[in-house]
Amino acid sequence: MSLSKTDPTDYFDVGHIKGDLKGRSIRGGTATLSAQVIKFIINTVSTVVLARLLTPDDYGLVAMVTAVTGFVALFKDLGLSMATVQRKDITHAQVSNLFWINVGVSLILGVVLCGISPLISWFYHEPRLIPITLVLSLAFIFSGLSVQHNALLRRQMRFSILSIVDIISLFSGIVGAILLAWVGCEYWALVAMPILTSISYVIMVWLFCNWRPGGFTRGVGLRSMLAFGGHLTGFSVINYFSRNLDQILIGRYWGAQSLGFYSKAYHIMLLPVSQIRGPLETVSIPALSHLQDDPNRYRRYYLKLVKLMAFLSMPLMVILFVFAEEIIALLLGPNWSGCVRIFQILSFVSFIQPISTTRGLVLVSLGKSKKYLRWGLANAILTTLSFVVGLPWGAEGVALGYAIANYICLVPSLWYCFKGSPISTRDFLSSAFWPAITSILMGVGIGIGKGYLPISGIVSTAVLSTFGLVGYLCCWFLIPGGRPFILELMSYRDSLRFKKKTYEPIAT
Repeated sequence: MSLSKTDPTDYFDVGHIKGDLKGRSIRGGTATLSAQVIKFIINTVSTVVLARLLTPDDYGLVAMVTAVTGFVALFKDLGLSMATVQRKDITHAQVSNLFWINVGVSLILGVVLCGISPLISWFYHEPRLIPITLVLSLAFIFSGLSVQHNALLRRQMRFSILSIVDIISLFSGIVGAILLAWVGCEYWALVAMPILTSISYVIMVWLFCNWRPGGFTRGVGLRSMLAFGGHLTGFSVINYFSRNLDQILIGRYWGAQSLGFYSKAYHIMLLPVSQIRGPLETVSIPALSHLQDDPNRYRRYYLKLVKLMAFLSMPLMVILFVFAEEIIALLLGPNWSGCVRIFQILSFVSFIQPISTTRGLVLVSLGKSKKYLRWGLANAILTTLSFVVGLPWGAEGVALGYAIANYICLVPSLWYCFKGSPISTRDFLSSAFWPAITSILMGVGIGIGKGYLPISGIVSTAVLSTFGLVGYLCCWFLIPGGRPFILELMSYRDSLRFKKKTYEPIAT
């Protein structure tokens, strides 16, 4: 259902949210996490099916282009969706102007992408990339139409609606891709997927959000919002380049097959990581923005976020590391054994990455976009150097270099990002300490068990993972502060009830 059918200003007022911020966060996180589970299942099934219908070369071809199209796509938003979410007060005229800016920029970017398609083909020495790029540019025509509708729903923390939109649009794109792959369209199935998903998303978000933009008007006070969005866009551009340079370098110097192995391992790793990080970060950005004038509540909220994210993600990464060979064989089949070592290295870096990336939430929610940009530049330089150093050893060397760089810069980056905020580096490390220790102990246990268990394959993975997770939870009842934390998580179910008409302040 839409947020309001009578008064469009309901999308801009957020005063009613603070009274039930904890409840909204839990309900929103639950809705988003539930959607992520469904999306994970859909993505996993599609991965299993498409990996058997397509080849590593098909994936490598599309990955060569998406490394570029994804970079160009950063500019369609211009950071203006986050400006809508983070700003304390906003008007219909301001959002309308932002909408038309997003639409205009998206159209321009689609034309630019068509123009550079020959350059992409020349860079990779692959003529098939020209038509692939031309077709993928069509997605830009639709993407700008949904930016501000999505932002308004996030501002109101209407994550149940956004979850429905995400699931339907993803399902539409994947079904279309599988059908095309089934009839022998090869890599064109992967090309069609983002286009179908984008079209479905625009249709669904306009149906669920009944806000409609007005005309473009002058003098509505956009300068600060454009500056904020510009800094975020600058960070996104720098970050995207550094994060995708690995695929560009591997594709350029090691070919489509090596890139296919690397990109598939990276994609599979992101699936479980995004199921945890995505919902928590999505809910936390508006929540922390609403608390920016209350340092004590802000600090408590953020540290609980870090601890919860570490509690959920760290044991999962350990399991993926230990059973990498079995997982790759199950999901992709015997032709993808070249992914195993890469997958293990990426799971090693993902042990800390879900929680370390929350440092950006602090800077964004507090409106420190310029500092966010400076940190992005420093991080990009270190990441780029790690890729270059690891490149002579192929895809595995690039992955290992990236992992080492993440651990080297962890503490310095936390100190820089938290300076001048209610959070300290010690706070962060304390929140992550026990999840890390108990996860490592679990990994040692299941690693030893793997060597002695008389069965192997998926059965061994399922049995040992189950026992490992049970032992992990038992450890939390023994460590300092572990039992209260588990009991608090269990108490969150009370916040899943429908909201009351009146609110009482709830400590976060």
